Amino acid sequence: MSQTVAFRLNGQSVSVPNDSGKTLLDLLRNTLQLKATRMGCGQGQCGACRVMLDGHAVAACETPLWAIEGKTVTTVEGLGNRSAPHALQTAFIEEQAMQCGFCTSGILMSAAALLQRQPQPSRADIVQAIDGHLCRCGAHNRVVRAIEKAAVRLAAP
Repeated sequence: MSQTVAFRLNGQSVSVPNDSGKTLLDLLRNTLQLKATRMGCGQGQCGACRVMLDGHAVAACETPLWAIEGKTVTTVEGLGNRSAPHALQTAFIEEQAMQCGFCTSGILMSAAALLQRQPQPSRADIVQAIDGHLCRCGAHNRVVRAIEKAAVRLAAP
């Protein structure tokens, strides 16, 4: 086993010590201080810790460090920023598609992964992509509308 794990994080090359007991979530939140990825259930079932790994939404709480070697990890911090927000971030704000915000970063990452692989998803595709996210705020209809809006914007020339 390698002593370090090298990967790309939000567009930057990163190399960290390979701690076999550490998950990607531990690394992001506790070592790299990227706090938008949340710890929810710790079992990959709530969606709060979803990030993109090579374009696929994964549960960071269940992803061991060795699994990210040579891959690309994107967190919500790498999706967009205040001066250049991603279309999903803008649409979520416009549609008021969040309340407490705890689950929002995970939902954004699942939606971003969906739109990367399927730029014009159906409503059913969107619902399926966010199905694994537990949100008690009742904002799901607004979330779906926001993802639909972002898809239209991203598809525009």
